[in-house]
Amino acid sequence: MHFVRVRRARRYILRLRPDGDLRVTIPRGGSRAEALRFAERHLEWAERQRAKQQLRPAAPPARWTDGTTILIDGEPAVIRCARENGRIIARAASMAVPIRAFEEDVRPALVQAMRTRARDELIPQLHGLAARLGLEVAAVSIRDQRSRWGSCSTRGHIALNYRLIQMPPDVREYILLHELMHLRQPNHSRRFWSLVEKVCPRFRDAERWLKTIGQGLL
Repeated sequence: MHFVRVRRARRYILRLRPDGDLRVTIPRGGSRAEALRFAERHLEWAERQRAKQQLRPAAPPARWTDGTTILIDGEPAVIRCARENGRIIARAASMAVPIRAFEEDVRPALVQAMRTRARDELIPQLHGLAARLGLEVAAVSIRDQRSRWGSCSTRGHIALNYRLIQMPPDVREYILLHELMHLRQPNHSRRFWSLVEKVCPRFRDAERWLKTIGQGLL
């Protein structure tokens, strides 16, 4: 357990570090003894967070090669490279891309395949949902966003992260509905979440997936 004194802090704060250890913030005027008592009162919470942390799959390495496991449609997919008809093909789930050598980093090729699939599948799906809800989308683009799954501009331009292809279909649909609801409510106010719940009653399950397993995709 690590104790850190922060003069600007107004209260005791307990955080679970990536290594599983606990970090306790001591506010100005606070004491280490009180911080320890605070942590002990919240040990049950800490254990629940540790359990969730252990369920999160390890992020794949920066280089994707034969044997690397990635997520496709929310399911683990092992990349397999094999020679087929004189070419070397890397396969992951239903995707197949040609590569030059068995030891090559296949990530760029597979990412491009994901982007193509995202363009071919997500854009029509988004327009279909919009039509069903009586909404009009000005434009849709597929992007490599590093901190968000999607965005909606005030002009009705929706951008979607190609990594949505790696999510379970129901989580993917939630992201699309989330962005569509921004056409009606541009912020994350209580009214916005009420709109989301009407079109996606189980959105909280999707949010939990995004905050646990989904974090490994960014």
